[in-house]
Amino acid sequence: MGCAGVIVAAGSSRRMGFDKLAASLDGVPVLRRSVERLMAVPEITRVIVVCAEDRFRELLGGAFAKELSRVDGGAERQDSVLAGLEALQGDDELVAVHDGARPLVEPSDISSAIAAASAHGAATLARPATETLKRADASGIVVESVDRQGLWFTETPQVFRASLLREAYEAVEKGGLHVTDEVSAAESIGLPVRIVPSSRPNPKITVPADLDLATALLR
Repeated sequence: MGCAGVIVAAGSSRRMGFDKLAASLDGVPVLRRSVERLMAVPEITRVIVVCAEDRFRELLGGAFAKELSRVDGGAERQDSVLAGLEALQGDDELVAVHDGARPLVEPSDISSAIAAASAHGAATLARPATETLKRADASGIVVESVDRQGLWFTETPQVFRASLLREAYEAVEKGGLHVTDEVSAAESIGLPVRIVPSSRPNPKITVPADLDLATALLR
């Protein structure tokens, strides 16, 4: 099955205070590293970046090994993903949706997620919850412990048969729902999503300290 990569990179980085996708990660912009990781996956035939034209031009100039294109994003993440889906071609039977702010994803892990989605329809990279989890009330007081058995932190890419992800987002739009990832959209139509454990750290750059961590992991 042909697989296209869709990188969501239309956010404003409000929590960061500056454009995190333009931040240097050991000399290379974060967004460019994310694109390069998807380009290194043999199963991915092309990559679509959902972002503003100026961000694309400034951070992704030059040649890449595979076809690279751009579409404008929307107000919310789900709007941007829909824009990416609309840019798919007829031979893109699978789609891998990835956060532009996850520049350390392992290409072999992406291949594993693609294989799982090809076999089962939907898959996501994730890591198991290993910390002790607590639930707190509105004032920040611990109320109870939460059993971490079976709990996972979902990551990206999240890979789907393109027709199934379109169906899921149609249901999201019809129901007026707000979702923050593709697995949540899949849940809205009862679509089972297979967990594929990440073999290496795959953090999302969210706050300035994450850049220091990512740089250390990269080196």
